[in-house]
Amino acid sequence: MSRKLLLCGAVAGPLFVGVFTVAGALRPDYLPLRHPVSSLALTGAGRVQVANFLVAGALLVAFAVGVRRELGRTSRAGAKPWLLGAAGLGLIGAGLFPTDPVSGYPPGTPDELVYTPPGAAHDGASVLFFLGIPLACLAFAWWFARGRRRWLAAYSALSAVAFVALFLLAGLGFAQEPGFVELAGLLQRFSVGVGLAWTTVVAVVLLHAERT
Repeated sequence: MSRKLLLCGAVAGPLFVGVFTVAGALRPDYLPLRHPVSSLALTGAGRVQVANFLVAGALLVAFAVGVRRELGRTSRAGAKPWLLGAAGLGLIGAGLFPTDPVSGYPPGTPDELVYTPPGAAHDGASVLFFLGIPLACLAFAWWFARGRRRWLAAYSALSAVAFVALFLLAGLGFAQEPGFVELAGLLQRFSVGVGLAWTTVVAVVLLHAERT
């Protein structure tokens, strides 16, 4: 059972990124360089991205359970599974509550973000993901460093820094800061990609440890 749960962590990132990449490329009037991933959940075709949020979030929650079981065998799991679980719940919440339009998508909506209650709930849930992932990176970085796996410790720490930096730059673009608006979607995708690539790597490392 633990192995299947860890496999969920290996699959979650590639699945989530793959679906929103294809959906963004196929959506008329949607600009992946400019618009956030969450905007794919808007309009009549939004069901695909809603499902993407829910499935990827559920996979991350399952991964968190697997991490708790795996690390509980040899050491105290600490906050690591809880942080991963929070990230998964953040994606689920982002799927349950639609975001508000921003940067002119869907067509006919203003560039400036105007909050509605569902949109505020969406962003509130997303905070769990955008905090849970980098904090999990740092927690694992400390754990890897204590185990003298220096390259994994360095990779985890650098992933946390890159994730947060790219997220903040994307936020400037969605706030209509000149010089960032046209690349905000790309910066957000890089941030998400960095974070979910890290969860995939950690899942593979733990799967190898479980096997041996």
